[in-house]
Parts: sequence; structure tokens; C-alpha cells
Amino acid sequence: MARERDRGGREERQDGLEDRVVKIRRCAAVVKGGRRFSFNALVVVGDNRGRVATGYGKANEVPPAVDKATKDAQETLKRQKRVSLKGDTIPHRVIGRYGASRVIMVPAGPGTGVKAGPGVRDVLEVCGIRNILTKVHGSSNPINLVKATIQGLLQLRTREEVARLRGVTL
Repeated sequence: MARERDRGGREERQDGLEDRVVKIRRCAAVVKGGRRFSFNALVVVGDNRGRVATGYGKANEVPPAVDKATKDAQETLKRQKRVSLKGDTIPHRVIGRYGASRVIMVPAGPGTGVKAGPGVRDVLEVCGIRNILTKVHGSSNPINLVKATIQGLLQLRTREEVARLRGVTL
């Protein structure tokens, strides 16, 4: 039986989009009086129907960094194309690559759930995928993992799309 994870980084809004804070990083600059801290936020935004985008924001405090990242993700989402889904899973196996990160995504049967690590899980859940198996190879940098996952999802094609592109009938 799958457990619903209650995470603090989840937020549902009235416009039908869901956003998740994947990672918040603190950066310190040593200045004359001590250390000056700034924060970076990585956020994913999706509509649970096949559209997902990522945003990155920096500020001197955490809430403005998250707001900037969310706004960046929403702007990117407007330009992003819809991911081809097959019910609650993906139509075929795909490998997403970005930098030194590789994310292998395999379709799974009903009731499997999202078997993925942090970062990859957030992207898949806000995209609307409920049953999938994943494996990460190479770098586990959250920024690269999120971008590799989105890049892999954009490679997906349904049988009908492939038939149309090849000019054949099924």
C-alpha cells in the first residue's frame, strides 16, 4: 500500500498548478564583518496532466528565492510542450541525460507507485505520472537530475505519434 508523503515543499494553487521545492542551498561569502549568506532555490511546477517545468532563483532570504524560482518555472511552463503519457505511466522506456546525470525511466503497472529518489520524484509527480520505475546513474546533483528527468520526458512518443511521424498506419 502506497503512503502519501506529506512534504513541506508542496503547494497547490487556484490556477491548477502544483509546485514543489526540490532543493534550497545556502551560499556563504566571507566579508569584513563575518559571513554573508545567500540562498538558491530549485522549484518544479506542473499541472498533473503532462506539463512540467523547472525554475531556479537566488536571493538573500529563503522566501524570495523560492518566489523567484516559482515565477521562473511558471514562465518556462508556458513555453514547454506537453509530455506524452499512457494512463498513469509512460508509454516506453527512456533515458534522460543532462551533464553527468542519467535518469532511466521504465513504465510500470498499476499500483507500483513512483519508485524514484528525491528531485526525480518531484518532477514525475507534478507531471501527473503515478506508476514508474527510475534509476539514476552518474551525478546526483539535484539540478542536473531535474533537468535530465524533464529532458527524458520530452523524448516520449505514443504509438499514434510515431505512426504519424513515420507515415504508416497501425
